[in-house]
Amino acid sequence: MKWLTPWGENLDADNPLPEYPRPQLVRDSYLNLNGQWQHAFTPLRSTTQDAATASGPLSVPDPSAPPSMWDGDIVVPFSPETPLSQVERMLQPDEVLWYRRTFTLPPDRAGERVLLHFGAVDQTCAVAVNGVRVGGHTGGFLPFALDITGALAERGNDAEHEIVVAVRDVTDTSWLSRGKQARKRGGIWYSPQSGIWQTVWLEVLPCVAVDALELTPRLAERGVDVLVRSDNAESGDVATVTIRAGRNVVATASVTPNVTTRVVFDAGHEVRAWSPDDPFLYDIDVTLGDDSISSYVGMRSFGIGPDEHGTPRLLLNGRPYFHTGLLDQGYWSDGWLTAPSDAALEYDVRLAKDLGFTMLRKHIKIEPLRWYYHCDRLGMLVWQDMVNGGTTYNPLVISVPAVGTGPVSDHRYRAFGRADAAGRASFRDELRATVDHLRNVTSLALWVPFNEAWGQFDALQIERELRELDDTRPVDHASGWHDQGGGDLKSLHVYFRAFRVKDSWRDGRRALALTEYGGYSHRVEGHCWNDREFGYRKYKTAAELEAAFAALHEQQIVPAVERGLAASVYTQLSDVEDEVNGMVTYDRRVVKIPAETVRRVNAQLRYP
Repeated sequence: MKWLTPWGENLDADNPLPEYPRPQLVRDSYLNLNGQWQHAFTPLRSTTQDAATASGPLSVPDPSAPPSMWDGDIVVPFSPETPLSQVERMLQPDEVLWYRRTFTLPPDRAGERVLLHFGAVDQTCAVAVNGVRVGGHTGGFLPFALDITGALAERGNDAEHEIVVAVRDVTDTSWLSRGKQARKRGGIWYSPQSGIWQTVWLEVLPCVAVDALELTPRLAERGVDVLVRSDNAESGDVATVTIRAGRNVVATASVTPNVTTRVVFDAGHEVRAWSPDDPFLYDIDVTLGDDSISSYVGMRSFGIGPDEHGTPRLLLNGRPYFHTGLLDQGYWSDGWLTAPSDAALEYDVRLAKDLGFTMLRKHIKIEPLRWYYHCDRLGMLVWQDMVNGGTTYNPLVISVPAVGTGPVSDHRYRAFGRADAAGRASFRDELRATVDHLRNVTSLALWVPFNEAWGQFDALQIERELRELDDTRPVDHASGWHDQGGGDLKSLHVYFRAFRVKDSWRDGRRALALTEYGGYSHRVEGHCWNDREFGYRKYKTAAELEAAFAALHEQQIVPAVERGLAASVYTQLSDVEDEVNGMVTYDRRVVKIPAETVRRVNAQLRYP
């Protein structure tokens, strides 16, 4: 099959992505439901036809009444548009995508709660189990879980059970979040995809259980703030928390569920700080009644503060630390949004680290939790973008600033594609859900709510709301342009001119960051997705690309560090469709610039 990555080439279609999907909260009860499902495309019934508009959320047909005929098999969790799904058909706004499969429960789990987890379903779905509608979800990049215990009861735990999922996806014809997907793809906008695109799995757990776990490292205080969330805990229930460094227990505590408790390390233990150079993780065990889970935490702190010259810098563990970053779209030539394997996810992180980068800016996408786990354990800082939504974007607002115009007030909702109050409220809901979902990620160092005005609105208020949700990480409130004067970064995207630090950018409060630049393109024949070439400067040979990359940094970026530059984000990690400006080709088979050259360049990006 064309454009397969090495991992896609060896895909086991009956058992794709079998790894436990939530390393931040591990329970021994686990049934992976990836693999072969039935699927069907059907026309949207007239009763829901008017829902595919910009004025409201999507209506989804009742999943308890699925189609009588199925089109064939689909490999979950790959979207039907992708090669690895073995379908390669695009879901249209006036269609419904259906899924069906059966399963049996492990025989020793009778009488407990059963949760059905979806890592992500794009954009809106409804789910039925054994003909009973059990719930649904809107938000194509976030996980959700449904309690299906009641729907299983009539058939019994040892019976065969049926799952049916109905999906709608209108991509960019609504204000719903869609990331970089566009029905008119091209350039920096990519092919749309739909449906289930992250792992589907079951877990069985007691009535009283650890339903969520929040871990906030407090490095200066030598402790971890622990919140054990339990929906069914009663007065008098107590959870036991144990923190280990390898086999050595270094902290223990009894905590009340749903109450934040600081667990302090033993006095004789020297706390080992996490960093990209030493990504040490402490193991954590939590027991609540009959439930036991495991997790981990890295002891680190992030912030903004002055260096010895008074220049604002990004801080890691209280000290200035330059973030040498790559823009990371997280797209794959065969699975698109979905990596073909866990080893592929790990490869991208290891490649960036081998090239001397210390940070990945996860661009307009929320990855499976295993990707963040690899960043945590391998030592790679993460900047996390929120997923953009809104209606049609005005080129005068999102594109013209690239060649130089002043910022526009983002209270002008219509200009930013945010005229719909429901769409703005939906973004706020997803902001909260994203922070809750990723707050335990050790490596996550900075939040980016808006990028280049794509659905931006009220950035200063959004920044305040974000800090209320998480006061432990800096915020880049408006990456690129339309700076509203807030956030912790003076954030710049520079592609079409030489980068020189201006005195006006240095306000003494915010750190100066070049949050996108470069984007130098080079086509590697035989490894390109099509015959188009999108890049900000084009080079015919690998040698020309290598020389230009080195010159850009040595002449522009390295001198800027002494002038106040605190972070840089080169565009980009991999090619994506038309974009051939990656460090590696879209199929991950050819690294374009020798690693030793990139490492040598990046080694110079250090605070003076």
